[in-house]
Amino acid sequence: MSGGVDSSVAAALLVEQGYNCIGVMMRLWAETGAGEGSTNKCCSLESVNDARRVADQLGIPFYLINVEQPFKQNVVDFFIDGYSAGLTPNPCLACNRHIRFDYLLNYARRMGADYLATGHYARLRRQPDGTVHLLAGVDAGKDQSYVLSVMGQDELRDVLFPIGDYPKSEVRRMAAAQGLPIASKHDSMDLCFLADDDYRRFLQDWAPAAMQPGQIVDRTGRVLGSHNGLPNYTIGQRKGLGIGGIAEPLYVLEMDSKRNALVVGTLDELGQQELLATGVNWTLDVPVADGFRGQCKIRYRSVAADCTLHPQPNGDVRVIFDAPLRDITPGQGAVFYNGDHCLGGGIIARQPKAIPDIPLILVN
Repeated sequence: MSGGVDSSVAAALLVEQGYNCIGVMMRLWAETGAGEGSTNKCCSLESVNDARRVADQLGIPFYLINVEQPFKQNVVDFFIDGYSAGLTPNPCLACNRHIRFDYLLNYARRMGADYLATGHYARLRRQPDGTVHLLAGVDAGKDQSYVLSVMGQDELRDVLFPIGDYPKSEVRRMAAAQGLPIASKHDSMDLCFLADDDYRRFLQDWAPAAMQPGQIVDRTGRVLGSHNGLPNYTIGQRKGLGIGGIAEPLYVLEMDSKRNALVVGTLDELGQQELLATGVNWTLDVPVADGFRGQCKIRYRSVAADCTLHPQPNGDVRVIFDAPLRDITPGQGAVFYNGDHCLGGGIIARQPKAIPDIPLILVN
């Protein structure tokens, strides 16, 4: 339970269906010395009180458990290390892999629970052969199967997603009908461990070496300007580069952390038609056949693009898209689908087109 609408309605539905429920909330790591906003948003005092009030109303026990240390090691440090390496990490993938569906799921198992239920917008289909398929939620705008792609059968057999068959509007309506005190509570969208929603400020405090100024260069090694820290930019960015005197618009192609260089180029250079996914997990525990035709999402909010999947002998997956995509970003998740069935996913690897090791030429 998070004290929000989704997990509260999930609990209410299960109680209504006759399950013997226990409400559990995790206390996660938060910045210290960051002022009044230093409490993690997912477990602020207000959220704890809201979750406890809902549990009391539903007549179920409520526990608050401390997960600060594993969250810091597996999620926050992953976030810092990723940006320090010139990547754009997705900490929600790390949180689900290591915290929710590892630490918390095993906590539930030790308590003797049959299932861990959460308020995620996704669906499960249990097959006669015992396998469990992960499907996208019916509300396409809220679907969270992308960040749940880290689970395999060992996890999927022991979880429930009670609200995945409902649109968000219906979930809010059910919360109001149940008289839950959080029915109109706003959704939390930002990274929970940031004190002020400013990840650049966070990285300046926790990874200052990653925020060092450097040069903006093109693929030939020409120096076109200077940047103020690689994490301040994203793949495909055009505005705010501060490059003058160039006739053709330039876009961010790559963050070269070894040289602390921001690599830019033309729109023709930006699009890529393939990526390499590493650390791949399959929700059915087995890879698809080589040449499988499916779809791939390269960001949480992106549209799944048609592609062909080529699993590699080392466990990586080569993804070839039907058409070039502009925003393939190393560090983000590449999640594979067959329609609404989430097959699994991995992390987009860096595949740099090397900057020639030649003397850099400053262009005025």
